Amino acid sequence: MNGDNRRDMQPCAHGTEAPSPWVVRWARAIRAGGRVLDVACGGGRHLRHLAALGYPVVGVDRDERALAALADVAGADLRTADIEAGPWPFSPEEFDGVVVTNYLHRPLFPYLVAALRPGGILIYETFARGNERFGRPSNPEFLLEPGELLRRIEPLSVIGFEQGLLASPKRALVQRICAVRSEAGSSGAGVIALE
Repeated sequence: MNGDNRRDMQPCAHGTEAPSPWVVRWARAIRAGGRVLDVACGGGRHLRHLAALGYPVVGVDRDERALAALADVAGADLRTADIEAGPWPFSPEEFDGVVVTNYLHRPLFPYLVAALRPGGILIYETFARGNERFGRPSNPEFLLEPGELLRRIEPLSVIGFEQGLLASPKRALVQRICAVRSEAGSSGAGVIALE
């Protein structure tokens, strides 16, 4: 079944609230000055945060009005695309970072991984099975199975992974990961600077 993630999400899921602490924590792992893609960027909370850190940012969303509200983000490349029903609009190895939050469309995982350049960072956080006890989303199509994110991002090397209950901003069961694409010729993850 191909569904619409946003019909099963809380209204604030793609709003302009503060960026996710997970994204804030790992954003600096992205190569300085590297080009970053914010997938299903909505109101742009992560796009704005990454732009403020000095990254050239690309935001993709199907909601033209949401993207229009981001016109004030200097240098942002904003693209309207239905990435669930239409073609993936980006080339392989186009980005040094890819950020995805509160969004799950499983057929996109190979494209997300391929979009990373060698040394590129994937930061992903979304809802997991069990979240239905706390509200929406509750549709299993939009909830990760236990450990699923670890399997979906292969062959990337995991830098950080968590799954469990968040108490705020609202109670939610989530999985979140930060992973790196190996450098060309490397047998594993390179060293990244952690602060």
